[in-house]
Amino acid sequence: MSETENPKTHPTSNAEKDPSDWTTGDETMTGAQASYLKTLSEEAGEEFDDSLTKADASKRIDELQGKTGRGK
Repeated sequence: MSETENPKTHPTSNAEKDPSDWTTGDETMTGAQASYLKTLSEEAGEEFDDSLTKADASKRIDELQGKTGRGK
């Protein structure tokens, strides 16, 4: 997308941003992330870590989704 293009014409151009680049990525994970991560952890037989940041929780969710087959 060029600088002169309207971002509204490309609504998904930045929809998937690397969690490492999130400006709020170092904040505590959200309640929704914690709930889903706890479910995924139980299904995968993995330990749930309630101290993850938003960015780390997102990465862990992706990892556990791959392991459990969820989210595909």
